[in-house]
Amino acid sequence: MREKIAALGLDVGKKRVGVAGCDGLGLIATGLTTIERTHFIADVEKFKQLVEERDIKVLVVGLPYSMNGTLGSQAKQVQNYATRLAKALQLPLEYVDERLTSYEAEEQLKAQKRFSTYNKGLVDRQAAAIILQQWLDQRRSLRLIELEDNL
Repeated sequence: MREKIAALGLDVGKKRVGVAGCDGLGLIATGLTTIERTHFIADVEKFKQLVEERDIKVLVVGLPYSMNGTLGSQAKQVQNYATRLAKALQLPLEYVDERLTSYEAEEQLKAQKRFSTYNKGLVDRQAAAIILQQWLDQRRSLRLIELEDNL
């Protein structure tokens, strides 16, 4: 029997946080909501509600590496916010390289004819889903490798 996967994927920005969740088997990530950042305590309360509703066990946050692979100031701000959030929610935290996820999210939404320059929250949610899907896929790949090694 497979363990239930309960993760939230986050695309953390200065103004908004895109949020994604996954099915219990950890196969498909979908955008859930976008949280408008106000002040940290209010943000935590919004996340607490999601964590309780979905019985979340881990936060997966996109880390915006620079194109040369280094962590710039934006990545450090994301790390700071994510670390504080994970601590406040008492959840483990994992990072995924999120380079170009916003661009990929826009392209996916354009292909679905859902893109609008006025709806940045939709792009943030889609980017969060891409981040979480990357994590789920990596996790599944590692499990397959472990299974093959045990054969």
